[in-house]
Amino acid sequence: MQKSDSFEDLICWQKAYNLKRRLKREVLPKLPRTEKYELYSQILRASRSSTANIAEGWGRFHYLDSNKFYYNSRGSLSEILDHLIEARDNNYIDEELFTELKKDVLEAIRVLNGYIFYLKREHVNSLRKGRRE
Repeated sequence: MQKSDSFEDLICWQKAYNLKRRLKREVLPKLPRTEKYELYSQILRASRSSTANIAEGWGRFHYLDSNKFYYNSRGSLSEILDHLIEARDNNYIDEELFTELKKDVLEAIRVLNGYIFYLKREHVNSLRKGRRE
């Protein structure tokens, strides 16, 4: 894997971004007005946080500094799943949509975990290389 020119090239960001767009299109309009400042706002903030933290992590120089943002993004993705469970339990979304979105959330987390582990391996390898030289 090579260094990308932009965080937009990262598959983990793309997955989170597509999830965010889908939530805006397919979930938020279904929520009742009474949830505007509650569940609606929480889903929107968590979905924005999932992409923004990947972008911020990508923009950081040091591995450890970057990683904390990727972990925050992973937390936001998990938070989205919790909010989707709430939306399903309150019959704001049906089981079919919930199942599809849960799959999307878990895929975004899986890809982000892969990127985190890749970066960790690269970091460890660069440390080892530095010791040998």
